[in-house]
Amino acid sequence: MLEKTEKGTFTWQVTPDLLGILDKSGLFTHTNPAWHTTLGILPEDIENKPFFEFLHPDDIAAAEIAFQDIQNGQPILNYINRYRHADGSYRWLSWNAVPEGDRFFCSARDVTEAKENEAALQAMEEKARLREQFMAVLGHDLRNPLAAIGASARIAARQPQTEKSKEMLDAVGQSVRRMSSLIDDVMDFARARLGAGIVVKREDVQNLRSILARTVQEVRVSHPEATFREDYAFDEPMNCDPARISQLASNLVSNAVHHGSLNKPVRIKAEDKDGHFTLSVTNAGAAIPDTARHLLFEPFVRLEGRQDGEGLGLGLFIANEIAQRHGGQLSMSSDETETVFTFTMPRVGIEASAKASIA
Repeated sequence: MLEKTEKGTFTWQVTPDLLGILDKSGLFTHTNPAWHTTLGILPEDIENKPFFEFLHPDDIAAAEIAFQDIQNGQPILNYINRYRHADGSYRWLSWNAVPEGDRFFCSARDVTEAKENEAALQAMEEKARLREQFMAVLGHDLRNPLAAIGASARIAARQPQTEKSKEMLDAVGQSVRRMSSLIDDVMDFARARLGAGIVVKREDVQNLRSILARTVQEVRVSHPEATFREDYAFDEPMNCDPARISQLASNLVSNAVHHGSLNKPVRIKAEDKDGHFTLSVTNAGAAIPDTARHLLFEPFVRLEGRQDGEGLGLGLFIANEIAQRHGGQLSMSSDETETVFTFTMPRVGIEASAKASIA
């Protein structure tokens, strides 16, 4: 018998695999020390007991079929089930068993980690599948009808209109733009949290000043009640993603209008400073509460403002993601008189572009 040979005794004692001998009724007659190492079970806890007692309830039916096969003389190879640990948890074991007369020699290896990794991989694949479906719904199923509504409103606006119908078409256009912006925000959130992150396509931008000015103008049109003061003093070209920097600026300026006081202008300043590009947006008004500051860059966080019904609370989260994707950071300072959000990123690519143009 295996445990009675010198070599067999050594293997029996030191192998990490669970070794055992079953009688024809399914009772363990011998077990090696690995049972205690892996499952916390002592020989007296398992020997002379049927192996079914230690199985996960969901695995018993399949194990009964497998045991019938080995009783009929068929070996069992790589059969996986769950065995109860002494602490009540379950471990995944991969079994091999062969019949020998009226006994069955079996070995099992703990594959719990492999099964957990497999489950994690499946969860990641399912997450990726759901992400793709989610993106498809946003990118196609929502955008296409919205585009059709916007196009129809623009066509209708070309026809003679009464004052009332013109107001209605303007409202439709504003709603379409608003919904499109919300979809963009949710798409960016999904990319940041469910995918590989917000996509940034950097290039040497020759007209970032005019892009920032146009961005502020768009906010000005949407908020005629607000005033703005702009100061752009940085060298061009600027290596960045112009669309994303415009989006970042728009989010910060809109946030300032939303939460700031209308008694003073929103100040937008962009400059070169110590090898970095900085863009700061300042609004007058009460300080941001200390209890809320650590949540500012989290998604779906909305502080009280004059227009509490607007937005999903994603603006600062997305701005922060854009900053990080540019190798920079977004910071905030706030006191009783004003609040300042500052985007800072290293100046990169300029020297390389200059050398290339000289060459």
